[in-house]
Order: sequence, then C-alpha cells, then structure tokens
Amino acid sequence: MTNKPLAALLFGCMITAQAASAQSLLPKPQSFNAGKGAFSTATTKVKLINEVGADAENIYSKQWSAKADNNAQQVVRFTRLANATSPEAYNLHITKDTLLISAASADGFRFAWQTVKQLKQKNGIMACDVQDAPAFKWRSLMLDVSRHFQPISFLKKQIDVMAQYKFNRLHLHLTDAAGWRIEIKRYPRLTSLAAWREGKTWKEWSKLGCKYKNEGEEGAYGGYYTQDELRDLVKYAAERGITIVPEIEMPGHSAEVLTAYPELSCTHEPYKQMDFCPGSVATYDFLENVLKEVMDIFPSKYIHVGGDEADKASWPSCPLCQQKMKELGTDKDGLQAHLIAHFGKFLTDHGRQLVGWDEVIAGNLAKNTTVMVWRGLEKAQEAIDHGYDVVLSPSGYWYLDYYQDAPDTQPEAIGGFLPLEKVYSYVPGGTLPEEVRNKITGVQANLWTEYVPTAEHVEYMLYPRALAIAEIGWNGTKTKNYPEFRKRAIVECERLHKQGVNTFDLKKERGERPESFKTTKHKAIGCNITFNHRYEDKYKAQGDKTLVDGQHGGWTYGDQKWQGFLGNKGYCLDLTIDLGKVQKISTVAADFMQAYGAWVFFPSEYKISFSEDGQNFKEVYNKKSEVDRDIQLGFRNLAWKGNAKTRYIRVQGSTTEDGGWLFTDEIIVK
Repeated sequence: MTNKPLAALLFGCMITAQAASAQSLLPKPQSFNAGKGAFSTATTKVKLINEVGADAENIYSKQWSAKADNNAQQVVRFTRLANATSPEAYNLHITKDTLLISAASADGFRFAWQTVKQLKQKNGIMACDVQDAPAFKWRSLMLDVSRHFQPISFLKKQIDVMAQYKFNRLHLHLTDAAGWRIEIKRYPRLTSLAAWREGKTWKEWSKLGCKYKNEGEEGAYGGYYTQDELRDLVKYAAERGITIVPEIEMPGHSAEVLTAYPELSCTHEPYKQMDFCPGSVATYDFLENVLKEVMDIFPSKYIHVGGDEADKASWPSCPLCQQKMKELGTDKDGLQAHLIAHFGKFLTDHGRQLVGWDEVIAGNLAKNTTVMVWRGLEKAQEAIDHGYDVVLSPSGYWYLDYYQDAPDTQPEAIGGFLPLEKVYSYVPGGTLPEEVRNKITGVQANLWTEYVPTAEHVEYMLYPRALAIAEIGWNGTKTKNYPEFRKRAIVECERLHKQGVNTFDLKKERGERPESFKTTKHKAIGCNITFNHRYEDKYKAQGDKTLVDGQHGGWTYGDQKWQGFLGNKGYCLDLTIDLGKVQKISTVAADFMQAYGAWVFFPSEYKISFSEDGQNFKEVYNKKSEVDRDIQLGFRNLAWKGNAKTRYIRVQGSTTEDGGWLFTDEIIVK
C-alpha cells in the first residue's frame, strides 16, 4: 500500500463537493449555526490577516498564504480565542467575504482547518458560526506494530486520517513477543534478532513454536524503525497536531527481548521466559538505557511502559526475586509494583510521565501517572482515588480487533463481536459518580493485530469504528443518537474510500447473530438447575436460569446470554435439569461456541444422561472430538435425538485445553 500525495489529504483536493451542515460534520462540533451563502474558494486572491503569528501558520494555512493580496475583497483572518475552555478550542465565523478562525493555540488552528475542510461545498465553504472544543484532552488510537510490522508510509497515512477527525495521540505498541520494532543502538540484538521471526503472520509464528531468526536469514519476517525514521514520523505527526506515545513493554510480554538477552530473565535461558527478572540489577540498567534512547527520539511527555498481563511464574522460585521480595517485605505483585514505581520515578526525573495499563495501579506511583483502563470501571475508580489520570480503553467496547459484523462475512479476527453501534454506545465513566466521571482525562481505541496481518486489513478494522471514538472524544456525545451518527459515518466512509482508505462497507452491514433475536419455547423453560460444577461469575450471563430461559446468544460470549465454564481436569460443564415430572422427550440440544483467540473451545467431550429418580443416571449420548485450532470462531450444535422418558437430564462437557473455556447459551429440551 502506498501513501497518497499529501495534497490529496489537504483542503483543495481532498473533498468532493457535497452539501455541508451540522449533520454532516464528524466529529460534531459543540455549537453550529448555519449562515447564508458560502465563502468562495475559486478566488485567486485573499486578504490575509494574521494577528497571532506562528501559531496560525501550519501545513493547512499555506495555500492561503500563497493567495495573500492586501487589495483582495475576501478576507482570511486568524485571531486569538480569549477565555478558551481548552488549549485546543477554536471558533469559526464564515460569511461570503470572511473566513475568520479564532483559536487558543497552534493545535486549535489545526483542528479548525479540519472542520473547514468538511464544510466544503460546490461553491465554496459553507457560511456558518462554529464554537468548538474537545470533551477529552486525550483522544487516541493504539496501533500494535509488534504482531505485524507496518511501514512508516502507512503510519503517516493513518496520521493524516486521524488528524481529519481531531485525534491528538497515536499510541504505538512497539514491543511484544512477536517482534521488537525500534532501533536501540546500545542493544543491537533487539533489531538483528528480536525484530525477526519465523512465520510471516502471527498465527504461523505461533504454530511454528514462536521462534526468532537473524536479520537477513532465509524465512525471517519482521522489521523495525530506525531512530531517524521515527524522528521524521514524530515531526510529521506534530505538524498535524498529533503526539506519538511510544510503548515499551515491561515486565511481561517480553519474550523477544529475553531471547536476544536471556541474562535479563530469571532462568538466563532463551525461549523460557516472558517476563523480565525484577530482582536483577541488570534488568533496571537495561530498561533505563532503552528508555533514554526512546526519550531522545520521542519528545512526548508521556511514555508508556505496558505493565499488563505479567505471568510472574518464575519470580517466586528465582533467588534474585526472592531476595528482592524479602528486602521489600512484599510478594510477587508488590515486586511488579516496585519495578513500575522505579520507572515512574526514572521518567519523572527525566521530565516525562509514566503511562501504563491498569495492572500498574498501586499507591506508590507518582501523581503524574496516567492509567489506561482496559478492564472494569472499578479500575478507573481505583486509579482516580490514587490521584492518577485515567484514559478509558474498555476491551468490551473499544478493542477493534474484534469482528465488526457477522463473522462469516468478515476476514479472520481474534473473536468477539463489536459493531459500530456498540462502539458508539459506550458512555465514558458509565455508572461512576459524576464527580469521578469528570476526572476522566481521555479515551482510546486499541487495535491489536494478532489476526490483522496487512495494511489493508488494519484500515478495515479501524474505519469506521475509530470514527465513533473521534465523536465521543471530541464532542462527548452526552446525548446518543446512533441512527444520525451512522448516516454521518457512511458519508465519511465514502470520503475515506476516495482517499484510498480501505474501510468496512457500513451500508452492507448484516448485524447480530439471527438466533439472538429468537425465543425458543421448550420443555425445560424455567426449570430448576442443579450445578454440579458452577459457571464462572465473570460469565454468569443471567445466572442460574440462563440456560433454560429460551434466549440465544449472539456472536460473542460476552453478550450476557452465553454462560461460561472454566476448564478443569473433569467436566467443567456439569449440571442437572429437573423437568418437574417424568415426561416423554425426543431432543436435548445445546449450542457451543469456539473463539480460539480467547481460549474458548468446543467440548472435547459432551455427554447427556437421563434419570427418573435423580440418583441413577443412564448415559444416552456421548460426543468426543479433537480440538481444531484452525477454527478461529465457530458455532456447533450438539444434540441427542430419540425417544425416552425422564425427569432429570444431566449435561456434562469438558475441554482438554489447560485453562480453556466452554460457553453455551441454552439447553433445549423437546
């Protein structure tokens, strides 16, 4: 994929003529009043009045500078916006002969031009008055370039698109087990080995045993960004009002580092560890040296250190970790908190601020810490109680690696179901008290790329769902109106398509699993269930009656209709339905889901037994199957059919996968 020329994304050439109004702007401004007529763009001369100097001079204003003529009738004027509610605030006053932009800062002027672009009509720029400012100061997309490397040209293209919709942060996930993507001159093996792997796609790499290769070796796949390339990218983004926030994972998600430099792990052996050894002085020296080079490249005051999903498996048995835990009087969780706090202080001492996923929350961090909450809102509350800034990135709403439409119509994804409507529906802070919600500083959508291997696929997963994040982040969407937003999103998809962006076709959206709209009547509706092995509270759906309420689940196990059972050595699904009396039956059927990326599997064994007295059961059905890891997302109906009399029906299911899940939505008895 190649970059479109910059001119194609700028004012004169970017937009095809179309009627503009408050209803066609995205994100929607805080205040919009239509005027009469339009400011003509056909003129070759304008009187340019700049009352603020360099802040108003940017890549978007250059074409007007080229038209400057003090004798012209039409006026383009830049003024300072007084008493602004945000540094990014701006106002527009557009008439037939005047284009006035008032802004609080250089970024305010940049974002004002994005609105002006969308106001383009056949005869010029629509006359109107706009008063606008962002609802959140942090409006971001996270792009995972570790699982699948993307070239700088592609990142620049995404920055251009993000700028159109007033995003102001691009979070780059630069390091993870699948590949290290940033040149660190002090540690050359990070890019000569840790940046290259066996297997072009993450899925192939995983199947081949997660092995790394030397740069230039046959079959090596990957890549990395040189420091000069990244400095150029930083400059490119800054010209468009976007700050790049780099992420360097610690202490987990670091298998690639520990293969290149195994002495930084607890066992000192390659291919054995995912986590740094936090008891070793070498770990702190290494990460400090890496962060020094990162800070030299990225001027962002925010540096992300990951902090999520550390396994910590070797820490309790590692002599160095044991010694450090004893010294600190803590356990392995406290040891991670110590490591994160160390680097929070290190970054603060260098004039920067630590950002981490919500696993980093602890009371010993600097108050300038920003916590990205990807799990529950209780984590946002906890972070705010500690005095930290909070950026919301809820996995159930804003993880864009999930399917956005019926899975059988879409390219392979990690699982789940996240249509545009659900992305848009999220209310930042939701059920938190208003005074807590008001302390939330930002919003971010994440695109993890395990199953997103190409540049075209990345765009397809981003757009239009990222537009909902832009709308929420800038406008705030205190009043939700999805049908109206969807119309604007369709317009923007057409605009993006003309710019060469590969968007999902929202007009062809099929939607939720058809079964989820149906209610099935059957003999077990409302019957009592005895759980010999109980469902997990995290996926309890509607509780004890979920599997006999006549309701069917949708495309994702997290929709409160699928009930989840966590695998163990026996039957993780083990329940008995009491029909109330002995009855004739002909069918006992259940649907199961597989979502391999989430470790959800079809049953390896599924068994049905009958009893008239609840004590003595006779097995009538037993289905065994091998786990097929090529089924990323699928649905399977397992059913006994015949003729029998019974009162009690025992249903049992198991999975051979360690820590695997079984999900079912309804046990139908006819």
